[in-house]
Amino acid sequence: MKTTIASILAALALCFTVQAKPASAASFDCKGATLAADEKAICEDRDLNDADVKMVTTFEILTGLLAMGTRGEMQDDQSAWLKRRQACGSDAECIRAAYAERLKQLSETFEKINRPL
Repeated sequence: MKTTIASILAALALCFTVQAKPASAASFDCKGATLAADEKAICEDRDLNDADVKMVTTFEILTGLLAMGTRGEMQDDQSAWLKRRQACGSDAECIRAAYAERLKQLSETFEKINRPL
């Protein structure tokens, strides 16, 4: 049975999600005194917290697999995406949609990686 790349990434991200501490998301400390509105919303919503863990884990895995030029582009895209997520403020549905969009982009990036058959 052929396993898809997206399935592998999802499984790896799930492993990290299970180990995540409930008091912090993957990309920031939920106990921080200066949390932005989007970060507070993520800390208060387990599904958003899990999406953050999955996105960051996937991003980190891809960063290790990509060549420098492509890695730099992906990091630039991540910064632009973060600004879009922050623009959501505390709107959980907007944040949820932002994570879905970014995870789709990261999955597409993984699909384009040249690898041996």
